[in-house]
Amino acid sequence: MQRIVVIGAGAMGCLFAAKLALAGHRVTMADVDQARMDAIAAQGIALSLDDGDFAARVGACPIAAVDGPVDLLVLFTKGMHSAAAIASAAHLVDTGCTVLTLQNGLGNTESIASVFPREHIVWGVTDFPADLHGANAVSSHGQGHVWLAGLIPAADARARHVADILDGAGLNARFAPEVEAMVWDKVAFNSALNALCTLGQVPVGRLDSAPIRRIVGTIMDEIAAIARAEGIAFDRTRTMAKVDFALANHTGHKPSMLQDRLAGRRTEVESINGAVLAVAARHGLAAPTLELVTDLVRLGEPA
Repeated sequence: MQRIVVIGAGAMGCLFAAKLALAGHRVTMADVDQARMDAIAAQGIALSLDDGDFAARVGACPIAAVDGPVDLLVLFTKGMHSAAAIASAAHLVDTGCTVLTLQNGLGNTESIASVFPREHIVWGVTDFPADLHGANAVSSHGQGHVWLAGLIPAADARARHVADILDGAGLNARFAPEVEAMVWDKVAFNSALNALCTLGQVPVGRLDSAPIRRIVGTIMDEIAAIARAEGIAFDRTRTMAKVDFALANHTGHKPSMLQDRLAGRRTEVESINGAVLAVAARHGLAAPTLELVTDLVRLGEPA
């Protein structure tokens, strides 16, 4: 049994916390939303999957109330909250815990490394869909995967151990040395699909049309050029295969960016699209379609 703390009780945080708890691990969730924490502490997490409905008992408290020992700390906040969230967990550095991020966007590992040793940090990507319902219910329908590695080679042994833990919880996790390129795959995927779902206020399946596929393809071409300038081995074919998979298997899923827009919250557009555009600007590259889509999402951000 691992002692696991998950910071961020959104859809992905609740999905992973519930799956890990159901696999027999001792899981505690931490979030700044006290009403959500109260509901999880009292009722656990209601999890709806393709193979049935489950109730997962997990702990819930402010991160300041968590003390050691901790084996694994998982950061699942939105990217714009990463720095503050990981700083709030600085008192756990002395536990020697591994820190895992599967967050969307770029820059999350830099925030974590400002607090925790780089040799303790594991990063990666997941394509599991997750939709939050109320304070403590989450659904995930369709297949998903997790790919991860150490932030530096000295953390790879920790990454392999984390992959075993997640895989044992039914999260289809694999150690992937090429994870940096896969992070860019995910950023490209999200820059296109999440933003377009948000603009149309539609689930993923509604993007499966020739006009939208043309827009997605153009954004992928722009991001491929940006990634190459950054020295990333971006695989456009692999990323488009993931787009095809999502359009076929996650038809009813509402991406987190859309969920935030519908709830009146600020989205992750700056951590995802904005971060890619910042890299493009550094290399003097134009990305007109990505910039247009990003600016239209920005137009709807709360003041």
